[in-house]
Amino acid sequence: MKKVLLHICCGVCASSVVKKLREEDFNVVGFFYNPNIHPQEEYLKREAQAREVARIIKFDLITGNYDKDHWLAKTKELKDEPEGGKRCNLCFEIRLKQTSRKAKQLEFDYFTSTLSVSPHKKTAVINAIGRAIDQKGFIAFDFKKQDGFQLAIEFAKRYNLYRQNYCGCIYSRKKVASSE
Repeated sequence: MKKVLLHICCGVCASSVVKKLREEDFNVVGFFYNPNIHPQEEYLKREAQAREVARIIKFDLITGNYDKDHWLAKTKELKDEPEGGKRCNLCFEIRLKQTSRKAKQLEFDYFTSTLSVSPHKKTAVINAIGRAIDQKGFIAFDFKKQDGFQLAIEFAKRYNLYRQNYCGCIYSRKKVASSE
C-alpha cells in the first residue's frame, strides 16, 4: 500500500478526502500544519477538530509547528491582496513545502492536501504549486469532485463538528468581520 502524507487544513475537510484516498489504495497519515490560522484560539479549535476527525475515521495525525510569525513575515507585503490572490498562493506554497519536507523526512511515498476540497480554493493553482515543489511526490487531486465538499459538510453535521467561516488568516478574518 502506498503511503501518503495528507496536509489537512481543517478536520472537516479531511473526512471525505481520507475516504477518497483510501478508495485509491493509499495508507493515509494526516499532517495538520497551518501557521496561517489566526488567532491562536481559532488554530486550537481547528487542531482539536482535526484530532477528532482522525479519531472518528481512524488515521494517524501529526501536528506541525504553529509558526505564525514566519507566516506573517512571509505574507505581510501581500496583506491587501484579494482573497484567492497572490497571498493565498504563497500561503499554499508555505504549507505544501512543509508537507513535502515532512513527507521526505518520514519516508512517505507521496503527499497531497485537503485544500482542493473547498469550493473557495482554485484546484488548478494548488495542484500547480504542489507539482512545482515535487513533481513526482505530489499527488494532484480535485477533492471537491464527486461531492467531496458536500460529504464533508454532512460529516460535520453528523458528528456536530466545528466549521469555520473564514480561511484562517488574519487578513481574511478582518474581511469577514467587516462584512458582518
